[in-house]
Amino acid sequence: MRKILFVLSLLLTAPLAGCLDFSSEDEPPVVRILTYDITGFSDEMLSTFTNQTGFEIELVKADDAGGILEQLLQTQDAPQVDLAIGLDNTYLQTALDAELLQEHSTDVSGLSSAALEPYNGPFAVPFDRGDVCLNYDESRVDGENLSVPTSLWDLTEPEWDGLAAFPSPLTSSPGRAFMTATVDYFENDDNGTTDAFDWWEAMAENGAIFTSGWTEAYEIHYSGGYGEWVEGHIGDAAMTVSYCHSPGVEAYYSSNWTKSTSLTLPRATFHQVEYAAVVAGASEIDGANAFLAYLLSEDVNRNMPENNLMQSVLVDATWPETDGYAHHTDTPELNAEITTQRIGQDMDGWLSSWQDATQ
Repeated sequence: MRKILFVLSLLLTAPLAGCLDFSSEDEPPVVRILTYDITGFSDEMLSTFTNQTGFEIELVKADDAGGILEQLLQTQDAPQVDLAIGLDNTYLQTALDAELLQEHSTDVSGLSSAALEPYNGPFAVPFDRGDVCLNYDESRVDGENLSVPTSLWDLTEPEWDGLAAFPSPLTSSPGRAFMTATVDYFENDDNGTTDAFDWWEAMAENGAIFTSGWTEAYEIHYSGGYGEWVEGHIGDAAMTVSYCHSPGVEAYYSSNWTKSTSLTLPRATFHQVEYAAVVAGASEIDGANAFLAYLLSEDVNRNMPENNLMQSVLVDATWPETDGYAHHTDTPELNAEITTQRIGQDMDGWLSSWQDATQ
């Protein structure tokens, strides 16, 4: 979905699990983690975990959340990893239905109800969360050059021709989350004769920009974010898909300044939760559970907004006040209400309909 950035410098006051007792002749146990590019899993961060628990970490990289699921499916009969980190609530049900995960032993009593709402079972634990929504450039969407949409249908009007960028739900977890939100949005709008894919077709006809992932949509095409300092920036889109806290992140890194804001139309936003799970057939179960506890510890998880640019899953988690992070972060009026079970059941059909509508 997005690069997960951990910038952690941790000194834990107590071990997360009992340190293992092995002689110098023994190889230390290794926990293999399948994830996408977590650039902040630094040597220091991983060695801190190793020093506290005795388990070493080996990272196996997939391109994105979809890549994680694909690798788990391909190796189901001969599991290659112990943990999967990065499946979100648009992918999780498929992993559950395919029996790719096994029960964990991690204490989730300190997690917020919002984090546990999409899934509260024994096969995965949430480790971060955020609301996926549209973001727009206030310097262009100012009521004069472009009007702030009051309906998703407004984006199909001529004034928005070619000015919205969308990461593909086929290859992007934020794109997948936003597409899921549009299903709920149009199932609950006043026009009972059209659905989400009629809207997607109208968007394609109105010059919408479709990209393979969030990075291309946000950094290259969106004019309202930090992409204008990125090589190759085009800036042709005044609106894109990101998170309701993305403007807060922009402000946090720009001394409380941003020209980006979020559009929180009811049911057009999606509460995305990302999960960590022990893989069925894992060989190092104790180490996998120790790492889950590490991700959910106060020292790590409470600092998710600064270190991981997502919200913590712990009870009473808040956005930082520093440099306008919280001030520029919006709370959705009403997130899309689609269960993980329905997502697992209907996703293939939705993706097929999306392709037909946009290509």
